[in-house]
Amino acid sequence: MCHSGDQYDRDTKLKFRRAGLRGIQGVVRKTVSDDLQVNIWEPIHMDKIVPSLLFNMQDTRFNPADVESPRDEDNPAHLAEVVFRDLICRASYGNIRSIILPVLTHLDNHKLWVPTDFAIRCFKVVMFSVQSQHSYLVIQLLLSHLDKHVKDDPEIKTSIITVLFEAVLISAGGSIGPSVLEVFNNLLRHLRISVDNRSSNQALHTAEVRFQDAIVNTIGEFANNLPDYQKIEIMMFVMGKFPQFADEEVGGQMDMQLQMSLLKTLLKVATKYKTVNMSNAFPPEFLHPLLRMSLLEDAGMRITVQAILHTLIDRHGNTEKLKSIELCPDIACLELTVEKCSRQDILFMKKSGIQFYCHILENLQLESNRVDNLEAVYCTMGLLAVEMGCDEIIVDLYRLALDIQTVAVSSALPITHRCALHAMVAAYLNLISQLLSGPAICSYITNIVQVRQTSAPHLLPDFAYNRTNRPQSLTALEKSELYPRNETVKEDWLFDQSLLSDHLANMGLDVGRLGTPFTQKPFVGDAKEHNQSISDIGSINIDIESVDGSPIMTKRKFSSSEEITVESLKKMLAEERTEDKEEIERRRREVVKTFQTAPFEEIVARSEAKSNHFHNKLSEILDMVSSTSVKKSSPVDGSASDSSDQVFGMQFPDLFVY
Repeated sequence: MCHSGDQYDRDTKLKFRRAGLRGIQGVVRKTVSDDLQVNIWEPIHMDKIVPSLLFNMQDTRFNPADVESPRDEDNPAHLAEVVFRDLICRASYGNIRSIILPVLTHLDNHKLWVPTDFAIRCFKVVMFSVQSQHSYLVIQLLLSHLDKHVKDDPEIKTSIITVLFEAVLISAGGSIGPSVLEVFNNLLRHLRISVDNRSSNQALHTAEVRFQDAIVNTIGEFANNLPDYQKIEIMMFVMGKFPQFADEEVGGQMDMQLQMSLLKTLLKVATKYKTVNMSNAFPPEFLHPLLRMSLLEDAGMRITVQAILHTLIDRHGNTEKLKSIELCPDIACLELTVEKCSRQDILFMKKSGIQFYCHILENLQLESNRVDNLEAVYCTMGLLAVEMGCDEIIVDLYRLALDIQTVAVSSALPITHRCALHAMVAAYLNLISQLLSGPAICSYITNIVQVRQTSAPHLLPDFAYNRTNRPQSLTALEKSELYPRNETVKEDWLFDQSLLSDHLANMGLDVGRLGTPFTQKPFVGDAKEHNQSISDIGSINIDIESVDGSPIMTKRKFSSSEEITVESLKKMLAEERTEDKEEIERRRREVVKTFQTAPFEEIVARSEAKSNHFHNKLSEILDMVSSTSVKKSSPVDGSASDSSDQVFGMQFPDLFVY
């Protein structure tokens, strides 16, 4: 009756359908107290009930305005939706699957995924009607259905992901279910498959890109439903999908498009995270690979990594105010929100700050940098100063600025890059000096800026970061009259370390570290190797010699090129264990080689010889044990044999006798 077709006139067909829907409604309502409750949820019944309801919901020909009665309850589409809601409301956990699977099958059979309007409408009804504690099951069924369409048209997959996105928006927080990582792993797997499905057809390629963007947005919305600590876990999980970078080539073997998609996913999840403590936002397992990715070859990817850092470092909405590199006579015009740095953040910067600084230095020396890259790095530096620029950390920020100036003076970068670095140093020193509220040091910075305005305007942000001044090629740069032919930078154009040190010392700051440059090499290897204190002592020579009377010890000398840390000392102590591991590995390779190349008879002979050797040793040990026991049991003299009483001859107290 619900499927009454065109063999009847319009009014008769309407009456038949209303009667069929009311019959289903009666069956559904009787499931509470009737014996049918057990049977109605079986697939054989649901495969008829659910498609009948959906068929009427999608048929919009019966508009209430076209019939005699304009009441909604006389419209089959509205009545079918009411019955569908009632059916879902009454479903227990075990019956959700019986309803959702026919819905998915109906959408597949009738090709109703594209456009997404009806599919979204159906699942909005489902998500608003299902019990909140069961909503995650609907999401899991949608994900499973996406697996079935993995080789289908990308438009269908995009529609399923869009429906999933809408379902997640409606679901209550934390309703993703117990298998959170499984959900994200499933979505990331589809992301990778989509990236691998390259097509020369431009339309298919565009559809795949839309599908990838839909996955990224859905992952972000999933993360929004999680507590903050799980968001960090999800970011670490996404990070695990990147390759383990080698020392020489950072991510060079991985598909660039997949890398970009994963970075977009990281950024999307990061935007949902609200940072409280930096140590929670940047656990070592997450910080180290993230900083490594800031050195990727692709300039666009490096900008995305910096955007992730901005999102996690910024707690007061200062990112947009620091996006451009400019010299502000008074930074009050930026309206920065600055709060006192907590003790936990100070400890975090003392432990991990040097990693930020060293990777920033490495980043700024890449020739593929564009203006956007330098502005993104400057924003990161500015956020570090605003969020954690306390007296104990500010000296290291001055130290970073001076190191950047050294790079600009001594490196072989193009003149455009070097001018941009000089301009960045001027803007950054101006920013942190005003944050420090030191009139004398601010006056010194202003004087250098004024000298540059007169003699070297190309070393200031107004020129260096004016995009109209950027030559399009090296040939254009050589012919350009904008940049000076003489690339020499005069001393009075530079910021003097000793003068800065004096100004900072007069303010009561410890300037002992200001003259020690940062290690300009990114950290490699395990995360355990990165726990280096900010107060590095790379310029110290230490001789460790054996003390008189002690065992022979090899003299170890550390040159100034070696980094001396607690971890390096631990590594030195563990060298012997490393050698043992190498010996074990060598023996293992020999055994494998023997079994792969030696004749079977030789292997048997070796095994028998080894077995005989063990048997001989065992016999010797048993003989020694037996002879020892015989000697102990033999009497020393004739009377000793009677010295021990027989067990049955002992007299026990009455309390011990049953």
